[in-house]
Amino acid sequence: MCKLFRQISCKVSIGFMNIGPKLGRYYTAAMVVYLMAAACTVPAYAATDIFAVARSIIIDVYNGIAGISTVLAGLMSAVAVIGAKMSSNQHKVDQSWDWLKRIWIAWAIINGIGAFIAYIVPKFDGLATLEP
Repeated sequence: MCKLFRQISCKVSIGFMNIGPKLGRYYTAAMVVYLMAAACTVPAYAATDIFAVARSIIIDVYNGIAGISTVLAGLMSAVAVIGAKMSSNQHKVDQSWDWLKRIWIAWAIINGIGAFIAYIVPKFDGLATLEP
């Protein structure tokens, strides 16, 4: 058993010793491949600033939301008015007028945010600087 262990350990150590003199060549080849890959890569540059792209995306999304909210507010206002006019129960009439008020308030808030972004925010563009 002891002889077998010595033979195995001797073969293993000889195997590692055989790779030792070639280790410099392997390292050099790996570094050459790595440096060639680094030299052959093409850097990618963005055409515009990320903040300009984000601003345009926000404006596009908001314009879509404002357009849809206007159409839905008109449709729901018509449904609420028709429900109020055709109802025979005063409780349902009051609920219809309450819903109409909620629709108008929500529409005013959504479009008020757009007006704030469009007209008020550009007034503060030069104020966020740290220069004296």
